[in-house]
Amino acid sequence: MNDRPHDANRRLEVAATPTAPALVLRPWSVADVPELVEIHRDPVLRRWSVDPLTSPDDTLRWLRDQERSWADGDRFAFAVLTDGPEGAAERVAGHVVLKEVAAGKPSADVGYWTAAWARGRGVAPRALEALTGWAFDTFGDTGLARLDLLHQVDNAASCRVAEKTGYAFDRLLPPAPPAFPREGHVHTRHFPRLPRLGHLAG
Repeated sequence: MNDRPHDANRRLEVAATPTAPALVLRPWSVADVPELVEIHRDPVLRRWSVDPLTSPDDTLRWLRDQERSWADGDRFAFAVLTDGPEGAAERVAGHVVLKEVAAGKPSADVGYWTAAWARGRGVAPRALEALTGWAFDTFGDTGLARLDLLHQVDNAASCRVAEKTGYAFDRLLPPAPPAFPREGHVHTRHFPRLPRLGHLAG
C-alpha cells in the first residue's frame, strides 16, 4: 500500500455511553465472509442494498474490491464491530464507507448499513459520526469540504440517521435505476464538523 495519511489510522474506536455500546471500526477482512453472508440474508438490508451479497464467492470478491480501493485511496470501507446481544462476543454490527475521494475534490460520499440484530442500539449514527470525523481529519488538508449521504426517499431510517449525525437535507434526486429506482434524498455535512463521538486508535 502507498504511504498515505490514512494508512496509519485504519482503526477507529467509539467509546460506550450509558445507553449504547462501544464500537470498533476497522477495514474488512476475509475472516468476515461467513458473517457477511449471514447478515445479507436479511430482507430489509437486501431491499436497500445496491449490491446484496448472495454467496461466499460474491462476498469474497466484494472484500477484495474493498482492499483494492483502500490501496487506490478512493474508497474506504470499515466493518463496524460491537458486543453481541446480552454481552455475547464481538460481532459485525454494520458497515460505513467513505467513497468518491480524490485529492483536490471538494466533496465525497458516505454510506452505511446496519445488521438486523444491531438495529436500535445506536450503532449507525455513532459509526457514521466516527467516519465523518476521520474523513475530515484525514482528507481536509487535501481539499475535502463536504460529505454527502444519499438514500431513497422512502428510506425513513436513513433519514433519521442523517439528521442525528448532522447531515442536513440538501435536495431531491431524480430516480436513477438500478441504484435509485425512486427519488432520492441528498443530506450534506460541511467542514468544520460538529463535535464527534470517539477517537482514533493507531
